Amino acid sequence: MEELHGRQKVVQKAEGVLLDDSYQLKEALQLTTTKVICQRCGSRFSKEESRLPNQDYYCPYCIQLGRVTGQSYLVFQEEKTRNTRPVTFTWQGTLTPAQEEVSQHILENYQHNKNSLVWAVTGSGKTEMIFAVLRYCLQNGGRVAIASPRIDVCRELYPRIHEVFPKEQTLLLYGDSNEAYRYNALTICTTHQLFHFYRAFDLLIVDEIDAFPYDGDTRLAFAQKNALKKKGKLIYLSATPPIHLLKAIEGTFCIEKLPLRFHKRPLVVPQLVWYEQWQYCYQSNWKIRKLITYLKKLLCDNDVLIFCPSIRYMQKLYKKVRQFFNPQEMTSVSSQDELREEKVQSMREGAYRILFCTTILERGVTFEHISVIIMGANHKIFRKSVLVQMAGRVDRKGDYQHGQVLFFYDQQTQAIRDACEEIKKMNCLAKEWLSR
Repeated sequence: MEELHGRQKVVQKAEGVLLDDSYQLKEALQLTTTKVICQRCGSRFSKEESRLPNQDYYCPYCIQLGRVTGQSYLVFQEEKTRNTRPVTFTWQGTLTPAQEEVSQHILENYQHNKNSLVWAVTGSGKTEMIFAVLRYCLQNGGRVAIASPRIDVCRELYPRIHEVFPKEQTLLLYGDSNEAYRYNALTICTTHQLFHFYRAFDLLIVDEIDAFPYDGDTRLAFAQKNALKKKGKLIYLSATPPIHLLKAIEGTFCIEKLPLRFHKRPLVVPQLVWYEQWQYCYQSNWKIRKLITYLKKLLCDNDVLIFCPSIRYMQKLYKKVRQFFNPQEMTSVSSQDELREEKVQSMREGAYRILFCTTILERGVTFEHISVIIMGANHKIFRKSVLVQMAGRVDRKGDYQHGQVLFFYDQQTQAIRDACEEIKKMNCLAKEWLSR
């Protein structure tokens, strides 16, 4: 069997008992009088709902990772001892004073065995602020993972981290990635990949901690806990940490707050635009007129991202809007689009002026010279954090280009009010920081 240092694998018990003493075994399923507890995902369920025809049990909640039954072991090996070593670090950029302060606090927290939450606005440079702690951990023989719930965020992070640590042979892991697992010191992965690790990481950084599907998923939280070494430390990154998370980490995390973007310009405050029956605006030229008028104005200064609440709605709207603009300068992306990575890159390179998308692009994606339209900001899928993140796509990089954020809505919601209020509060706090 391959080496499993910091890694866990499911094997049948008949196979497991033949392994040598370098491997450790644990029951994949723990049985109580009435319940079954999965040791891979932490799920608890009744015996009756998980009974197989042969009267054995299985876990239905992590079956997409391969079935575990009462006849399975989880096999792992203790993590290797790693020595201090030189680490090639090639970043030539500089941090702003505010970024440097947060970066130093993160490093000191780790050195003093403390966890950190970095609460920093979109476009503040969170990735650059973790470079120092990454370098320190690697130099001291540590093993690091940067995990995110979103595949697109991982894809965005990978080239940036690889460029800064070019000799680390950084590993990128997600469900459909072509790269096979190999033992290494620096891994970028989706949070679902953490199910395959056990006591592996000295430092685990979870980016976009509040994003779906991580937020509120107890199984992913269980995987995170298992993937961390007993003395390993956590760093959470978020622009919009939910209240329940702040309460959960109270007293166990140091909170490092940064309301300033690296270019020191304020967050763009959304404009609320009443759009009666926006849900049906694609049905006629008269109904679509308001969107077309605003689009033409925005395109004078920037390209435009149009966020839609569902794939079906996006497709219908995209088809209608194509009638009013050059269709070669428009495209759409969603989680079902196999070419979304290529399309996003083409948008960056100027091949498109208008990009229709779902919430798949709400986080971790940066475009220069962009404005944002959110169709149906009052839709239930657009929680406060989602609205703030989508608005945060504007004015992240480059010179100021008069980027705008438009919330099209036909009903006021608490999420809309809260998103606007949070953006304004962060801007007020940023002013205070600049005047210090």
